[in-house]
Amino acid sequence: MNIKSKLPHVGTTIFTTMSKMAIDYEAINLGQGFPDFNPSEKLIELVNTAMREGHNQYPYMPGVAELRQVIQQKIKKLYNANYDVEKEITVTSGATEAIMAAVIASINVGDEVIIIEPSYDAYEPAVLISGGTPVHVRMTPPDDKHDTFWVNWNNVAASITNKTKLIILNFPNNPTGAIMSVEDLDAIEAIVLNTNILLLSDEVYEHIVFEPNKHLSVASRQNLKDRSFVIFSFGKTTHTTGWKIGYCCAPKKLSAELRKIHQFLVFTVPSPFQYALAEYTKDASTYLELPNFYQQKRDLLKQGLDQTKFKTLSCPSTFFLLADYRDISNKNDQDFAIWLTQTQGVTVIPVSAFYNKLKPLPNLGLIRFCFAKQDDTLTQAIERLKKV
Repeated sequence: MNIKSKLPHVGTTIFTTMSKMAIDYEAINLGQGFPDFNPSEKLIELVNTAMREGHNQYPYMPGVAELRQVIQQKIKKLYNANYDVEKEITVTSGATEAIMAAVIASINVGDEVIIIEPSYDAYEPAVLISGGTPVHVRMTPPDDKHDTFWVNWNNVAASITNKTKLIILNFPNNPTGAIMSVEDLDAIEAIVLNTNILLLSDEVYEHIVFEPNKHLSVASRQNLKDRSFVIFSFGKTTHTTGWKIGYCCAPKKLSAELRKIHQFLVFTVPSPFQYALAEYTKDASTYLELPNFYQQKRDLLKQGLDQTKFKTLSCPSTFFLLADYRDISNKNDQDFAIWLTQTQGVTVIPVSAFYNKLKPLPNLGLIRFCFAKQDDTLTQAIERLKKV
């Protein structure tokens, strides 16, 4: 028996493919974005404590009160944004579920959604499942005036039609590391002024922004906050990607619709993790010290790659570093990533994986390295790459 696929062009993701290949070829996996080290022992113990204290059953659908209160205080302190604990903060099964719930809640058949790419691969499927039409606007690669990818907001404005319902933003950006500037926020405000366009702002790397830069949240602008689903992740902040705990902050009306979807996607997320994260996140140093932690790893990888034929790009944020390999090979980036895994024992992700596959792909000659790894892992990978 057959069913008509809602995602006919979607197969196994490149992330899954490359991670399996890393195992098959015993390669060092600097591809998929997850740490190869454990979270804080204190956090692990807090989870154990929560289990022993009986927090093992269904929690309140939007998330346990203690955690939502901590989130509220954190957002207020960092971005001077006020969200109602009861009606505007929802704990989700990772940021990806929050993205899916927000898109399904807001998009109907015929609505257009602007996706700025390169982009996280979950955005387009969420739009398609909802009956919407993705409209892809590509970032401009580094040039003489910009040391990383940047958004030409005139191109975004030119893509707006009377069918545009949502713009999806991802800053700090995966995979480019690009961040928002004051001018970027000004441009977005100008674009959505006097429209009913909603925003979905994926800010999961909010705490991994390196000096002298600072994360500027969409939530920090009232005119943007009032029309935005702003999405965050504990997985990126606490080195617990496998726990799948994220959250969405949005105005009451938007949150109400998101929760309708959330309750039937997963209903709620694991109790002990929520109680543990509530207690752990009360200590602001658990996230404020992240930039220094990851900057050391970024510098280790960048300095190592600078001793090879790879040319690294600027990396102001996230735990990903892009590098140009065109002095090594004229292969397309996917073939090069496969070759690097099979012959050199280091796995990376081709940047073309972050673009819409139905349009001609840019030949940028770029691959993405993840440096959320132990220093020994990075050092071993660098030694292998020096031989390329």
